[in-house]
Parts: sequence; C-alpha cells; structure tokens
Amino acid sequence: MPITPWRSIWESEFLSIKQEMDRIFDEFFGKPIFPVVEERAWSFPVDVIEKVKDIVIYADLPAVNPEDISITVSEEKLIISGERKREEESDIESFFRSERFHGIFHRIIPLPCEILADKAKASYKDGVLKIVIPKLEKTIPREIKIEIE
Repeated sequence: MPITPWRSIWESEFLSIKQEMDRIFDEFFGKPIFPVVEERAWSFPVDVIEKVKDIVIYADLPAVNPEDISITVSEEKLIISGERKREEESDIESFFRSERFHGIFHRIIPLPCEILADKAKASYKDGVLKIVIPKLEKTIPREIKIEIE
C-alpha cells in the first residue's frame, strides 16, 4: 500500500469548493472591491473581558515573535495582525502531516465601549498576548430626590 502525503480537509475539499464559489461570485458580481486576505491567513482565539475601568484582551499567539505582531487601537475596534514564520529545517523533504498554521494573521475585534486608545498597554508572555485598554470615564447619571412642597 503506497503512502500518500496527508492533506487536511481544508486543503483538499474546502479549498476547491471555496475557489469554485469565488469564481461563481466573481462572474455574477464582478471582481471584489476590497482585496482578499492572502490564502495562507489564519485566525487565533481571543477573550475580551470588560472590567470596571478597563477592557482586557487575551490573544493566543503561540510561536510568534513579539516583533512580528502589530496592534492598532481606535475608539471602536482593536486590530491585531502579524506573521508566524515557519521554522525551516534543512532535512525536510516533505511533510507527512502539517497541521500548525503559519503565515499572516489579521483579526479585527470590536470593542464593547468607548476607550482611551492612547493609554493602551500590551504584553506578551508564554504565547499569550495581553492588551489592557482603559475605558473612557463618562459621567454617571444620578438621581436627585426633589421634595415637592
């Protein structure tokens, strides 16, 4: 029984279906206005936590060099992008199995409230990116009891 290289279902079945759907939509609607992110792009899981004074975001980015991560903060969204490079080994002729994603990543995360973008801080430890963004303090409406005479 010959050994055939392993291909994930994403590389074999879904990629051809995606390409066919892209072709059908291109024929019907014309070429897309916005450029499509490179095929090798991958996504990563995040947790967004709203605390009393801050928004805290945790992003799992294992095996990514912190210098290869870009963070952009605006009033309503956070953008995390970068690249995870493949560790090249000179004696690899072909993969028997390759399931780890490599290449560019890009994620836009809507924020739940107004923030102070210029006060954002980020740290990276053990493959987890932590971003802390202070919330914009608004005057809290209060109720005043007025006695009627």
